[in-house]
Amino acid sequence: MMNRRSFIQKGGLLATTLFVSLKSHSFSFLETDKKISGKITSKGKGVANVVVSDGYSVVQSDKKGNYTIEVHELARFIWISTPSGFEFTTDSFLAKYYEKPGAKAELNFELKKMKVDDTKHNFIIWADPQVKNKKDVAQMMETSVPDTKKIIRSIGNLPVHGITVGDIVWDNHELFADYNKAVVEMGIPFFQCLGNHDMDYRMGGDETSDVTFQSHYGPTYYSFNRGKAHYVVLDDVRYLGVERTYDGYISQTQLDWLAKDLEFVAKDALLIVNTHIPIHNSVKNNTDFYALLNGFSNVHIMSGHTHYNRNVITNSIFEHNHGAVCGAWWTGPICEDGTPRGYGVYEVNGTDLKWYYQPTGLDRKEQVHIYVDELTNQKRLIANVWNWDPMWKVEYFLDGKAMGKLEQEKGYDPLSVTLYKGDKLPAGRAFPEPSKTDHLFVAHFEPAVKQVKVVVTDRFGEVFEAEFKG
Repeated sequence: MMNRRSFIQKGGLLATTLFVSLKSHSFSFLETDKKISGKITSKGKGVANVVVSDGYSVVQSDKKGNYTIEVHELARFIWISTPSGFEFTTDSFLAKYYEKPGAKAELNFELKKMKVDDTKHNFIIWADPQVKNKKDVAQMMETSVPDTKKIIRSIGNLPVHGITVGDIVWDNHELFADYNKAVVEMGIPFFQCLGNHDMDYRMGGDETSDVTFQSHYGPTYYSFNRGKAHYVVLDDVRYLGVERTYDGYISQTQLDWLAKDLEFVAKDALLIVNTHIPIHNSVKNNTDFYALLNGFSNVHIMSGHTHYNRNVITNSIFEHNHGAVCGAWWTGPICEDGTPRGYGVYEVNGTDLKWYYQPTGLDRKEQVHIYVDELTNQKRLIANVWNWDPMWKVEYFLDGKAMGKLEQEKGYDPLSVTLYKGDKLPAGRAFPEPSKTDHLFVAHFEPAVKQVKVVVTDRFGEVFEAEFKG
């Protein structure tokens, strides 16, 4: 396997270098001209209409595949938005759609045509693997990676790629190499998103907090295409210059870039935006971001960060806030809201999107956990339907008799209380605590009832069941 770090070092960006100013990132050889030209080809033939960007300007290749871009003095990379119908360029399965030029003002990109139609394809969202030490890495390699490989095999011959939406590691950047091994093991192209625990501290402000991340994974914001879907990755973590202090914010530079990028995207395309921090409630300037999406009718946001699972629809934009790959920081089988640790699996067919949450180590049909406990003179049923959204139906049966819909209630998952509540739990990392969630459903009934069944129907008509016998 090619050593990622040595590859990047040859490109001139040392992970260990402390950049005193952004000038050291910039294309100093372009002081006079500041333009880069090149050609995008496939088997020697030019490819037209490929989007090229330096993170500031956005241009397209002409009908012969030629492009010229005026490079911003703070630009660190030139990248292409891989067009539909072409393979993702990778280095050891890590997406490698970008270059950092040497001392020449010419940069060419070679694309490889796909052998299959990519109108139908799948993608996998990993949120927060967040490994802190080799023990965490071992858990990831022994549980999450084999589980994801099994799902990839079940997809068959359809194209599939992965996106990790931040907190790849937990402040320990040496473990990027271990995550990279996990990507190789899974064997599909993976794109990366910057999380707050992937940043460099004590090196200045936000503009220098992504140096190590970039040395491994390239730009922190970019786009690519597959089939009729346009994918955008954004950095919505703003480092505030003091260790571990940050907020959710999308820089104006990114918003300006995104506006230009979206000019080349059809309004009826499937638009998939990937960020670490949830946009709907934790990004301070989310109004500015949403304004850029006016006119786009089919937008889905993929986020992580929270270590719980939640679906939120804002102005018809669907945000999938994913449960963590690491659950409650590798301390137990569930996240703080009772969602099993796991990841999202998405199926694209043209501009249609279907999805499910895959709980690590469990059958994909396991989409609801139920608890029945004894209260004074009655029993109580709690059903946790972690991937619930308003289009789902949650019904229950008592001793075989249909009782209708369960009542939705905000509260704590009982298992999360058992595993995580209190300053001594969980052992080793006592800081996780149960998190209130609104995907709980409750009923009370007579103590004589022996059999309880919950039947859940998702927005796609797929049915899941869970049963309790007293």
